[in-house]
Amino acid sequence: MWANVPALHGSYESVSDFHFGPEALGLHLSVAHWAADGLLAIFFFVAGIELKRELVAGDLRDPRAAALPVVAALCGMAVPALVYTLTNTAEAGSLAGWAVPTATDIAFALAVLAVIGTSLPSALRAFLLTLAVVDDLFAILIIAVFFTDTINFAALGGAVVGLGGFWLLLRTGVRGWYVHVPLGVVIWALMYNSGVHATIAGVAMGLMLRCTTREGERCSPGERVEHRVRPLSAGLAVPLFALFSAGVTVSGGALGDIFTRPETLGVVLGLVVGKTIGIFGGTWLTARFTRASLSDDLAWPDVFAVASLAGIGFTVSLLIGELAFEGDAVMTDEVKAAVLVGSLIAASWSTVLLKIRNARYRGLCEAEERDDDGDGIPDVYEEDDPEYHLRMAAIHDRKAAEHRKIAAEMAAARRARAEVPGGAGEEGDCPA
Repeated sequence: MWANVPALHGSYESVSDFHFGPEALGLHLSVAHWAADGLLAIFFFVAGIELKRELVAGDLRDPRAAALPVVAALCGMAVPALVYTLTNTAEAGSLAGWAVPTATDIAFALAVLAVIGTSLPSALRAFLLTLAVVDDLFAILIIAVFFTDTINFAALGGAVVGLGGFWLLLRTGVRGWYVHVPLGVVIWALMYNSGVHATIAGVAMGLMLRCTTREGERCSPGERVEHRVRPLSAGLAVPLFALFSAGVTVSGGALGDIFTRPETLGVVLGLVVGKTIGIFGGTWLTARFTRASLSDDLAWPDVFAVASLAGIGFTVSLLIGELAFEGDAVMTDEVKAAVLVGSLIAASWSTVLLKIRNARYRGLCEAEERDDDGDGIPDVYEEDDPEYHLRMAAIHDRKAAEHRKIAAEMAAARRARAEVPGGAGEEGDCPA
């Protein structure tokens, strides 16, 4: 909104381009740069903790249970990249943005599922969470491998030493934010100056936290830290990153250009079509030709709905878009707009599908909880019990007797009105 109000657009640009920070340390950055490289490291720190928890205590711990969502995540990244590549090859567009539609925004996807899927099976959330965590992991690898031009090995070595010190502090039981936070900032600064994207530091530190409980612990250190940092990530880091990274001027003409330029069209098709086909197709093929199987609590329409939901790219896609077209401000803005449009289409389409599935599961839940005979046992478990049918027959007989009595009383009332002189008969119901 701020960037799209003409009277405020100048102030938006001024704030976004305002530089601050120690220049001697290579950290004299713009506000937008701080949001993308600094605040987003907090988001990836939380993602690293989630990944570690899934690896040691979640679905990724069991290879057979993890097979489907892991393959789904990989196919859900490969197919959008292929869709983008084919679109731009056919239209002679730039292939630089092939990685933009590969990412799924874990926070937004889970938020939509939580709001819409009140009656959906818990296995569906676990499937989406595992898929999104693996997606984030490979998105981070893509950033590290394909969007690192030059490496300052001295700074990178310092970051590695810092990570070693961070790990040692955790293993020796040293606690206190006043120790870990300053060290984390130093590691982040070294990683940034090394040329490797600074968000990698956040992921690495998140993966080092212990996410299993020991005797006498109510929750693991990773869970405690995640509980404290997640509000900062969701309430400050992601919104500010979105504010300064998604700040593109959107007009009717600009929206029309999204569907005519191969780069932006490839992003939209990759998020909306590529994600759905990749995740659903990869899951179905894996279940069809391997020993991996879909959870008994899920149906294939559920997987299709979640596959379309994974097309919400947003945070990570915006970041990759900036890196892919760095130096081309016009194309960067257009790709950002394409990410927003593609994510909105995916969110809207998946909301419809999830509502349909949610209504079906809500109906099943209501049927399972129905207890017409009032014996405290749901009727669905008594369908083969003759005593249940006898109780239901007695209930229906009582209801039928009550309805016959009411019908007889109504008929007697009508006859009484007809016999009264000057009274309203059956043909005199209307006023004179």
